[in-house]
Amino acid sequence: MDFDFSPRTGPLRQRLLEFCAEHIEPNEARYLAEIEAHRRAGNAWQPSPLIEELKPRARAAGLWNLFLPHSARVPEGLSNLEYAPLCEVMGRVFWAPEVFNCSAPDTGNMEVLERYASPELQARWLEPLLAGEVRSAFLMTEPAVASSDATNIECRIERDGDDYLINGRKWWSSGAGDPRCQVYIVMGKTDPQAARHAQQSMIVVPADTPGITVKRHLSVFGYDDAPHGHMEIVLENVRVPAANMLLGEGRGFEIAQGRLGPGRIHHCMRSIGAAERALELMCQRALARTAFGKTVAQQTVTQERIAEARCAIEQARLLTLKAAWMMDKAGNKAAQAEIAMIKIVAPSMALKVIDWAIQVFGAMGVSQDTPLASMWAQQRTLRLADGPDEVHRNSLAKLELAKHMR
Repeated sequence: MDFDFSPRTGPLRQRLLEFCAEHIEPNEARYLAEIEAHRRAGNAWQPSPLIEELKPRARAAGLWNLFLPHSARVPEGLSNLEYAPLCEVMGRVFWAPEVFNCSAPDTGNMEVLERYASPELQARWLEPLLAGEVRSAFLMTEPAVASSDATNIECRIERDGDDYLINGRKWWSSGAGDPRCQVYIVMGKTDPQAARHAQQSMIVVPADTPGITVKRHLSVFGYDDAPHGHMEIVLENVRVPAANMLLGEGRGFEIAQGRLGPGRIHHCMRSIGAAERALELMCQRALARTAFGKTVAQQTVTQERIAEARCAIEQARLLTLKAAWMMDKAGNKAAQAEIAMIKIVAPSMALKVIDWAIQVFGAMGVSQDTPLASMWAQQRTLRLADGPDEVHRNSLAKLELAKHMR
């Protein structure tokens, strides 16, 4: 295994670091001020002028759609291993990925459309998503069932002549609050009598289709995550053409596995980027503050935490890079144990490092004067998103036990 930067990754990473140093981190206060101004005006769900201003610059710098995997449409696409270090850089600031058109759930939705959609659906939805002209949402989780077991999903997708009718209630539909969100990918049940993992399907639904009601936004530890947002959505007799079905009825789980593998790599590398930034902030603060006659950096407990943080970040990074390497070499199925491991390890590691940084900052660490509080809230959600820790631990344990069974 060779985790050194490829000839393409090295220069891209350097340009990305320079772009972020010049345009992203110095503008964090401006971004927050823009969103707060929208809230005070009575509508937090407005795009950030800053991000729209930076997108053309990112594109001109060749830092656009970096997440795209190699495919017939994108022969220059990066591998999972090549993209991972770039994703880590973007993870340092939570809103940075959108500047490069590399933010969830659009990345996963674009990969789904690239792999599984018809040419007509690709022309209608993939092209404007790749151009950054619209945004999208992924509707899978439901409030009435334990969606950690996706076979529980109750939303119905029923054939009606040349159309499908969709009825159900979804929540944690991330991205659906953005007024630029024009398309959903919906997972629902087409055949309740089929085999357990052949009941579900995915279908493309324009966001302005009659019968769709966005009921409310869901906060994350009090954060509204505007203008992105996490929405609860009701679908009542939503009618879409049968041609909007992806890959065919009963293939929802197949699509989900193709979508979630790379998505988990992206989440985990962004977690590592967040942890790196938290460690930097912790060291800077520890060197600058004095307590009980010496700097906080001279306190043994602080030194121990800094050392432990560095070890934990390096371990998580290496494990994530190994998973990316295995996905590239052998496919997602062969890397399922490594993908489960990184999803267990990376968010928990980031939470621990961020928590230690908050302790060094003291009361300031839980305020809006540092990014640490919002970083902690974001990372805590990742222990649930794309499958909770318990599901990944169970899957990993079964794979391990299988090695010892006759």
